Amino acid sequence: MIYQFLILSDEVDNFRREIKISPDATFFDLHRAILDATKYKHDEMCSFFICDDDWSKKTEVTLIDMDASSEVDTYLMEDTALDELLEDEHQKLIFVFDYLMERSFFLELRIITGQNIGKPICSLAIGNPPPQSITIDEMEKRLEQHVDLGEEFYGDMEYNDDELDSISGDFSDESIGSYYDDERY
Repeated sequence: MIYQFLILSDEVDNFRREIKISPDATFFDLHRAILDATKYKHDEMCSFFICDDDWSKKTEVTLIDMDASSEVDTYLMEDTALDELLEDEHQKLIFVFDYLMERSFFLELRIITGQNIGKPICSLAIGNPPPQSITIDEMEKRLEQHVDLGEEFYGDMEYNDDELDSISGDFSDESIGSYYDDERY
């Protein structure tokens, strides 16, 4: 069996990588394969997050132990095999490669049965990756290019107390109780 990860960036539209790796390889092996495929340096803090179908982060796999509270399981890349936490086709992951600016890659798992692989390989490389790190000034420039925060961003700049009075209504306990007492609910 082979795990194949599609890797995308929300910063660069034409960037795409695919990494093929053994399911019994570690998250550290996948981490190194991603950095090699993007030609990133190996000296930055990074983490994987296993996500649900809506890309909400669920489980973190870190490069180093950051002494998280004992209530939360700590998974280290070097000690955690991929198949220990990943077993579903189309599993989504986030790989945070720039903690300071919260920049990341989005990964999706495809499982290929009936084949085996030795060391991880980059089987597809399209486009250039985003820079590994950027300054705060560069991030602000990117945001300015993509978001117009003009005067009308938050809506009408004129405030009128009468508009609120017309929609406020009665929120007493009796009115709320009668709403839920209605047989339709």
